[in-house]
Amino acid sequence: MKYDIAIVGAGIVGLATGLQVLKKSPDLKICFIEKESTIAQHQTGHNSGVIHSGIYYKPGSLKALNCKRGYDLMLEFVRAYDIPYELCGKIIVATEEKELLGLDDIYKRGIENGLKDLELLSSQEIKGIEPYVSGIKAIRVPQTGITDYKLVARKYKELLDTRGVDFFFEHKVIDLDNGDRSVTIRTNKGEFQSDKVINCGGLYSDKLARITVDDLEYKIVPFRGEYYHLKPNANHLIKGLIYPVPDPSFPFLGVHFTKTIQGGVKCGPNAVFALGREGYQKSNINVSELFESLTYSGFLSLAMKHWKAGCMEMHRSFSRKAYVESLQKLIPSITGDDVLPGLTGVRAQAIKKDGSMVDDFLILHNKRIINICNAPSPAATASLAIGEHVASII
Repeated sequence: MKYDIAIVGAGIVGLATGLQVLKKSPDLKICFIEKESTIAQHQTGHNSGVIHSGIYYKPGSLKALNCKRGYDLMLEFVRAYDIPYELCGKIIVATEEKELLGLDDIYKRGIENGLKDLELLSSQEIKGIEPYVSGIKAIRVPQTGITDYKLVARKYKELLDTRGVDFFFEHKVIDLDNGDRSVTIRTNKGEFQSDKVINCGGLYSDKLARITVDDLEYKIVPFRGEYYHLKPNANHLIKGLIYPVPDPSFPFLGVHFTKTIQGGVKCGPNAVFALGREGYQKSNINVSELFESLTYSGFLSLAMKHWKAGCMEMHRSFSRKAYVESLQKLIPSITGDDVLPGLTGVRAQAIKKDGSMVDDFLILHNKRIINICNAPSPAATASLAIGEHVASII
């Protein structure tokens, strides 16, 4: 089976990339090769549904540029296809004096990234927007919104189907031969030939890249994010999205409150080392993948540097009381009776050999293969922009 472009991975980034490639070159023959039985089974189907504004990201980075462009394209898309969304806005809240410097840095970064109408709020102004929040200062980000990325991904596939794209599900890629004239793709069910291959393998993107890229400087390490949901009688405590000021010594945003497009409220996530790349539950253990992570110098360096924060995340994972206490930092009136265990997701995080996290989107190309190597949040928001970028590389 011969194609012009083969895309490995049918998550939201892969699907958006296929659309943008066809927009640029509509006559190309494209296929998707996916190990699961349908689309959007991993990060796409397990995220918070936020349409990110791009306030956090380093100016000029791929995250900043693609989030800003992707935000505009995503709004255009959901409006065009009547996919539910809401620009409910969010506030980033400082609850202690020591967080004020970090809050000001985020505000300056948002201005540099071109965000309009950002507001700095006093404690009284915070109450006017989120009456139950306790904070001394905050940033209001009116651009932030919510949608359902599973619906977005389904619409992407529907459009690809109408354009004659082939999907091969339950095909796990075993090998890639990056030849001079084409790429041979071997799966557990057959063999494909393609002029070019785009690796959108998410949790397994590094394993696919390592087949054809020598001395890959990073490895994907999985982190599980566990959410709680507010019970319906507590939903009134949240009007929009409420985030803490991120701890600069820890590479995740911290637990927060996210209104959902379905009408509920998610609380979280935490960030716990997962015992397998698809370790969505504590009981999901993949021995070979666990051994691979625990013997990787990059993960060991990261764990040594952040062991205190990591222990706190683990404590929250096993203790509802500890989890609720972290939520009470933003909303003191929340109690354990207000929350129920919710969904979990696994973040595919690229970590370098020295233990530093790859903080930006990472796209590597080698001859006929383009590897999207690191695409965590805000990749769903930025999916159409990432697709544009890959199409320009092609």
